[in-house]
Amino acid sequence: MSIELIMRIAGLLLFGLGGLALGGELAQWLPARLVFNPLYIVIPATVLGALLGFWVTPWMTTRPFRRLREVIQHLPAHLLVPAILGLAVGLIFGVITAYPISLLPSPFGEVLPFIVAAVFGYLGVLVMTSRPDLLQALRERFGSKEVKSESPKLPAILLDTSVIIDGRIADICRTGFIQGELVIPLFVLNELQHIADSPDAMRRNRGRRGLEILRQLQEDAPVPVRLLDTDVEGVREVDDKLVTLARQLGASILTNDYNLNRVAELQGVTVLNVNELANAVKTVLLPGESFIIYVMQEGKESDQGVGYLDDGTMVVVEEGRPFIGQTTQVMVSKVLQTAAGRMIFARPANVTTPIA
Repeated sequence: MSIELIMRIAGLLLFGLGGLALGGELAQWLPARLVFNPLYIVIPATVLGALLGFWVTPWMTTRPFRRLREVIQHLPAHLLVPAILGLAVGLIFGVITAYPISLLPSPFGEVLPFIVAAVFGYLGVLVMTSRPDLLQALRERFGSKEVKSESPKLPAILLDTSVIIDGRIADICRTGFIQGELVIPLFVLNELQHIADSPDAMRRNRGRRGLEILRQLQEDAPVPVRLLDTDVEGVREVDDKLVTLARQLGASILTNDYNLNRVAELQGVTVLNVNELANAVKTVLLPGESFIIYVMQEGKESDQGVGYLDDGTMVVVEEGRPFIGQTTQVMVSKVLQTAAGRMIFARPANVTTPIA
């Protein structure tokens, strides 16, 4: 039996007894000529009271507490602690103020103390949650010297789902180029879990890869990695939540999603794009420079060969068809920067002597 059904039954009995008492009083109050039998008043009042109690009791007991529990569960810790502290301080001031007010004549001395305590409690919560810097100021004023000498807080970097699944973030962290605290919001982790539970095999593998990358980051990353249980109310899309949360925390976003990159930049959020980083660290070659490359396959044109540098940059070798399957020295003729990355066009430096 659920707690809500128990409360409904209790409300049915209590409100039914109330209806019974009210019906009896009403039957005695009405003139005798209007009421031939008191049961005509008592029974309907009891039934109506019982039905009313069965219907409204959950709205007065279990459902408000359930809603309060959900609010507390989703409330960020950096707001919950100041709210509790503010409520405690406000109630203390309310109790101190309520005593002299209770000496007022009735009914003011009986009602006003409760109202004053509630108002001070509300003001305490309002002040502490709207001014979180007050808590920091109290910490600095009354904290120990060890607290004052803490190291500066690292900048927060929010990770999105795509960059976690991509996996290169683990290698980038190991190189030491990331200077900050990696933060994974709970809604990003939930999206990863949803992808990992997908019936589609490809999506399922991507989701599991993302969860494995997160495990590697927590175990091996030289920078702090933290899960954040903060949610963004009134926003449904994960990307929108990420941008809003970054604005609230003053954090940057690490991603390889082009659309998220542009949306975040339009809203003034700093974006660290893994693809842009990869393009920036690729080998820079200028027209006229020569290098050695292995020609792997044919190009789009009949006389072209195609090879790749160590960083994955495509090199199109004009007149390179005879050198397919061989290593040869080529000279850069031009370099093109496209949306997909950098592409190098070259010609064999010595068409007669391929390098074995």
